[in-house]
Amino acid sequence: MKTTADPVRDYLAAVEREASALPAGRRQELLADLAEHIEVTRAEQPAVAVGDILAGLGDPRTIAATALAEAGIQGAVAPARRGKVHPMVPLLMLTVPYFLAMLLPDVPAAQFCSGLFRIVGAVLLCTSVHWAPVQKVVGVLLTAVLPSIAIIIWDQTTIAPAGDTPALVANLIALTVIAGTSAWLWRSRRA
Repeated sequence: MKTTADPVRDYLAAVEREASALPAGRRQELLADLAEHIEVTRAEQPAVAVGDILAGLGDPRTIAATALAEAGIQGAVAPARRGKVHPMVPLLMLTVPYFLAMLLPDVPAAQFCSGLFRIVGAVLLCTSVHWAPVQKVVGVLLTAVLPSIAIIIWDQTTIAPAGDTPALVANLIALTVIAGTSAWLWRSRRA
């Protein structure tokens, strides 16, 4: 999706696109109401970022679906529910199991549960409404895919040096990358 330098225009265009089934007059009324609300909020609260104002209005699909349902248009999709899962859940499911597996390396059940929890965490991250697609891809790559590949390479090849100290260092580096990525995802989540 192309974006312009004007997030308000992009937002209103997205609402217009999603509400294309509305009659033209009702659609223009909806867009005018939204534009007026944005301008009033910007005037009353100049310190608030435009992105925060738009996030406060909600997802354009939800707004359009609500308007379509109010207009009684058939095939109107019910408004999407906000994230059912708190954004901390996928981040914890991607981070904590790795730490536990690192503490219990010789327990097969811990390794299995760690892998299972990380897969579920990756799925929850990918289906969450709290992050943009690019953030989801980066998050899954850095918290699940790359550490798993590194573990497989470390365990199954002779590339890695032998001994507990190199393994501990490698695990701490992987844990730092996973925790850092989770912290970045937490800070960059949508409200």
